[in-house]
Amino acid sequence: MGINERKTREKQALRERILEAARRIVIREGFAALSMRKIADAIEYSPATLYLYFASRDEIARALCAEGYAQLLASFEPLVQITDPAERLRALTRAYVAFGVAHPQTYRLIFMEDPTYLGAALGGTGEAGKVSGTGANDQANSQADPKVDRHANHEAAHQAEHADKSQAGTQVINPAAGHDTGDASMRLMVGALEELRAAGRLPGSADGAALAQALWATMHGIVALNLTCPVFPTVSLDTVVDAALDAWFGVREQVTVAAAGAAAATGSAHARRPAAKRKVVDA
Repeated sequence: MGINERKTREKQALRERILEAARRIVIREGFAALSMRKIADAIEYSPATLYLYFASRDEIARALCAEGYAQLLASFEPLVQITDPAERLRALTRAYVAFGVAHPQTYRLIFMEDPTYLGAALGGTGEAGKVSGTGANDQANSQADPKVDRHANHEAAHQAEHADKSQAGTQVINPAAGHDTGDASMRLMVGALEELRAAGRLPGSADGAALAQALWATMHGIVALNLTCPVFPTVSLDTVVDAALDAWFGVREQVTVAAAGAAAATGSAHARRPAAKRKVVDA
């Protein structure tokens, strides 16, 4: 192994240590407790070293969001093979809720903390999410720590400037707006809803992207309430999810079947009536 390759591996290993420490803090104490100083203490390095890898706490948060979102997508992978689009959507939405419940702090960080974090998870950042150096809290921590040296600050500023240039003009990614950003989760939902519409199982005028936004909002609302409201739900969470899914996919199909049955019964009655009339006339 060459010297450069060894140094690259060592840098990658330390980067992973930083992220792992940050992940443990977020999971254990919540995002509000995360700071560069606390991460540095956890891995027994100075905060100055962290700034050589991440320009700010927000940059670490965006990296954690990208990892968490990839984990969510991985839970969707085995479900794309489900043939029936309604059942596929049921499975996808259940997996989405299950992820939020099993990983509450990660879910909060991705979907409930800062809009730019979700954009980063999907592969982009906006003006508010650009890396522009350390945040106010990070700067305060650096100034309070005598181990922060001029070289580290200069290097962090250089990396931040480079990040600004590379990200200039990038828009915040909004999956609900149907942006083509590699957001596989939204494409899965839109595709399944379009299949339902093509099969006549949704109103012909319904737009797949709009329906996907509404379905996503439904499931996000369930997860967010479960994470933030102590009196929700008053029944089991599975019951709430099933009721929501039945409202979306079950009731319409039941009504369609009932209507078809009623039409068939009406048709049979009409078919019998002429015969009855002829019998009377013949008599």
